[in-house]
Amino acid sequence: HEALRTTFSLAGGEPVQRIAPLGESRFHLVEHDLGGQADAEEELRRLLSQEWSTPFDLERGPLIRGCLVRLGEEEHALQVTMHHVVSDGWSAGVWAAELSALYAAFRSGEADPLPGLAVQYADYAVWQRRWVEGEVLRQQAEYWKRTLSGAPELLELPTDRPRPAEMDHAGALLGVALDEELTAGLKALSRRQGTTLFMTLLAGWAVVLSRLSGQEDLVVGTPTANRGRREIEGLIGFFVNTLALRVDLSGAPTVGELLERVRERALEAQQNQDVPFEQVVEAVQPARSLAHSPLFQVTFASEAAPGDEPRLPGLRVEAMDRAAERVSAKYDLSLSLGESEGRIVGGAQYAASLFGRSTVERYLGYLRRVLEEMAAGPERPVAGLEMLPEEERRQVVEGWNATEAEYPRELCVHQLFEAQARRSPDAVALVSAGEALSYAELNARANRLAHHLVGLGVGPEARVAVCVERSAEMVVALLAVLKAGGAFVPLDPEYPPERLGYMLRDSAPAAVLTQGPLLERLGAAEVAELAGVPVLDLAGDAAAWARRPESDPVRGALSPEHLVYVIYTSGSTG
Repeated sequence: HEALRTTFSLAGGEPVQRIAPLGESRFHLVEHDLGGQADAEEELRRLLSQEWSTPFDLERGPLIRGCLVRLGEEEHALQVTMHHVVSDGWSAGVWAAELSALYAAFRSGEADPLPGLAVQYADYAVWQRRWVEGEVLRQQAEYWKRTLSGAPELLELPTDRPRPAEMDHAGALLGVALDEELTAGLKALSRRQGTTLFMTLLAGWAVVLSRLSGQEDLVVGTPTANRGRREIEGLIGFFVNTLALRVDLSGAPTVGELLERVRERALEAQQNQDVPFEQVVEAVQPARSLAHSPLFQVTFASEAAPGDEPRLPGLRVEAMDRAAERVSAKYDLSLSLGESEGRIVGGAQYAASLFGRSTVERYLGYLRRVLEEMAAGPERPVAGLEMLPEEERRQVVEGWNATEAEYPRELCVHQLFEAQARRSPDAVALVSAGEALSYAELNARANRLAHHLVGLGVGPEARVAVCVERSAEMVVALLAVLKAGGAFVPLDPEYPPERLGYMLRDSAPAAVLTQGPLLERLGAAEVAELAGVPVLDLAGDAAAWARRPESDPVRGALSPEHLVYVIYTSGSTG
């Protein structure tokens, strides 16, 4: 394979490939003998870790190397490391199959049984470049530009830690295994709906990602082997491309309808897979950030690649423990699933800078539950699929909502604040725009305004409109209204003047509290209609209550059953 004899150097500032002659190339194999050593297992892990973490020299090579460690007379560990620029997941399967054939032949004293290669990777590279130039490139690039237009730039998954300003590629792995019954159910669902198992699993993964992020429009990346021609199936090299699959969960689809959407999008993507992902990014031109990858941050893979475990006559071959491997996370979360011995198995690779192990375990549990629900019937609405296990659902719905607590039911809200002010008068109660008020100061300011409102006739059931920017004055105003015995009517200064005017007329306030600049927002005509209703500028009119008492107003006839506030909503809250 010429790819394994290729190195890369710069010529005139541009990278070029150099393919070494076959006669000058040998497989670099380092041998270690740990037989009889007491710490052989520990030393083996150290050697493997060293191999995994040693960088390649792209200019001098080699870009494939081996390490053979003798542990005993009948036990060896073989590690082969290839650079991704000359190999991919499919290549590992090709390598394993050819090693198996060569080993079997040489063990029996036979000649090399492998046929010569009709084409090499360089031939494919030339062919691909010609193929994607011109009309094919233009048409496929236009498809991706159209399909990904307006897609969300970031999938907002809940993370355990804030996203770093620059991507941290340290990662970790977590295994996944679905039982035989669920695997059979998902395969049966796929047959009924005319989807592949990949499409069904992707749909389930999309449901979980949508629920976690709160987004109905999301993009999931998926690698494609990109080996659509028989001539290149047996080559080692980097062929893989990445597709950005946009999944639409809007409009309350059923499971069957979602599967149809995913099927249609996946088939379209495969028909437009020749454009390298980097050129798709150039065509779509998403906002670029060092904090996350462009177009998508979560991937799903289900590769139908040849098996990558060699079969060597006379030997029992087992995969080595990969605990020593340094995992690099290219994306926030990458899920890879495939079928093995009647079960869906795989793993999740995640960015350790964002997620803890327990969180990813929980997300994978959600996926298992959603897939179980999907397998139960394609007619079920996606929004109704249960995701949480019963214990977690009880915790969220019942446990965290069990907020009953004993409190002095005979007191009003503002009296609880007054009691706190007596307990810790010097403690900081409020910080706003660099201004800090203690409990005593905040209580005194609210009391002076409250006494003034009482003088204006505010009492139980009286409404006081409050149109104030977020500030210390806003908190003072709300407390003052409650202390006076009234109910506050919040008016958002960002609302249109027509809406503010309607709320003023409809609530019939006994007084209006605002700030000078906001009077124009309220509308002079609307305020004028409130004949006889005092409109107080919390800053400009403060002198009017500056000498009022700082003592707590007498509660009088006010009870906890009286009105606290009146809020106008769109009907979605309140």
